[in-house]
Amino acid sequence: MTKTILAIVTSGAALMASSAGLAQTRTDQTALMSTNPGMRQFQDQYGFSDAVIAGDMIFVSGIVAGTRAGDIEASYDNAYRVIGRILERAGASHDDIVDITSFHTDITTQIDALSKVQKKYLKAPYPAWTAIDVDRLLPDDGLTEIKIVARKPAAK
Repeated sequence: MTKTILAIVTSGAALMASSAGLAQTRTDQTALMSTNPGMRQFQDQYGFSDAVIAGDMIFVSGIVAGTRAGDIEASYDNAYRVIGRILERAGASHDDIVDITSFHTDITTQIDALSKVQKKYLKAPYPAWTAIDVDRLLPDDGLTEIKIVARKPAAK
């Protein structure tokens, strides 16, 4: 019984220590705001950042892909280019993505196109990915929102 309790206490302490790097205050250096004035105004209005860096983790806000002249793949490609620029500002790249959550207004017609575009930017072994069907997004013409979690590469 004592060994079991000690193991639980030790595991809990290790978990608390590993999450200590994530428990930090957001600053101008850790909360990345858009460099686009129109998007920055939207972010200020709704209260969010392009990304937040917590320790070695990067949490990228959802990037919404709408229709670009009816070409959904072009919209997804643009979204992944935006994601790449945000990750670069945070000191990472597409290779450092560990988790993707995508929100779809019509998952059946969108999932294959998104998967095809993602494979242009992501190499095996692939990150975790959860795809969720939703009624609508903000802005109203948004088709898919892509939220990313990445981990900064270790310093060399």
